[in-house]
Amino acid sequence: MNPGSLGPVVSAAHLADGALPALSEMEYALTLLNNAFHRWIVRCTTAAGVPGLAAIDVLVLHAANHRGREKTQADICLMYNIEDTHVVAYAVKKLEALKLLETGKRGKEKTVKVTKEGAEACRRYREVREELLVAGVADMQFGDGKLSSAAALLRALSGQYDQAARSAASL
Repeated sequence: MNPGSLGPVVSAAHLADGALPALSEMEYALTLLNNAFHRWIVRCTTAAGVPGLAAIDVLVLHAANHRGREKTQADICLMYNIEDTHVVAYAVKKLEALKLLETGKRGKEKTVKVTKEGAEACRRYREVREELLVAGVADMQFGDGKLSSAAALLRALSGQYDQAARSAASL
């Protein structure tokens, strides 16, 4: 069998039969990456000494720790493009119960900020990440430029998917 004779590596060949088969390849890669990334952040957090969190909890913790500034729940939803605000609200309650976040108010909006314990958990996460993930990715020699370009492409694609979702909702 010739290399490439099977066609693009996709999860839904019927979608790859359209005008842009590479988009189906990207979607499959995104699915694999998303699942691997979520599994990684949960396991990394556990290795850093904070077991029992879901992927969204880990993301909310890191968002609250980001730049050491208080955030609103709406800020976190916008940052991660989360439409269902109750998902973030539930994560905040869980993290607050674990004493990793504390909540407050700014006008009518609920705010969150990381506690000392939460900041320490993020620091330990970073140490585990540096040792187990960053070193391996660095060995792949992609370099900052290629990784940044890939990230820019993914952010641009997210806008296309959002626009397509808005259009689909109007059908």
